Amino acid sequence: MKRDTAALMALPAVAFDACHKISTRVSSLSLVRYRSNDYSVPTQYGHWEVLVKGYVDRVDICLGTDTIARHARSYGREEFIYNPLHYLALLEQKPRALDQAAPLQDWVLPEVFDRLRRVLEVRMERRGRKEYIQILRLLENFSLAQVEQAIKQAMGFGTIGFDAIKHLILCAIEQRPANLDLMLYPYLPRASVKSTEPRSYLSLLQGFKSSQSTEVRYD
Repeated sequence: MKRDTAALMALPAVAFDACHKISTRVSSLSLVRYRSNDYSVPTQYGHWEVLVKGYVDRVDICLGTDTIARHARSYGREEFIYNPLHYLALLEQKPRALDQAAPLQDWVLPEVFDRLRRVLEVRMERRGRKEYIQILRLLENFSLAQVEQAIKQAMGFGTIGFDAIKHLILCAIEQRPANLDLMLYPYLPRASVKSTEPRSYLSLLQGFKSSQSTEVRYD
């Protein structure tokens, strides 16, 4: 028994990677084809040579020792499997394409994201769409729940913007109180509250009296 064991080859230093591997190139649309389906990678890797690992349940796309994209494996044919986050960096440079971008068409986000976008575009006009994309990019590093909660807090505070939302996320993670300075947000509408003066109501009273003195005659 000992002689048989000694005659066997030594076990490899790492566990066997049970997958099918192919080398390929990322397309100009930031897609990699594997078994008749196209999987997205971040746009920064367009035209790069990558290694695709096809597992039973997933597809990993690797550059060297780094996994740059991971998708649930599709067993259909001619399908496009997108991760919307892979395209946000490009959309930040071309914000007008936000509504036409195919990778984002089936991206379902909580309702507060849509409300946030509407507010930003009303307050900041064209800059609002770019600001919204920057906020979406927070999902590259933080969870959907974290970003959603920070958006709700920011809207409650009236400090709606990328910097405020990121600040609130970090405060929640570090368990410290938020410190938001409205002077950093010059585009926010400011309320001007003046002291009430009794004589301000005189004009209303005069208008009321004149309406009372007006008669409407019917012949």
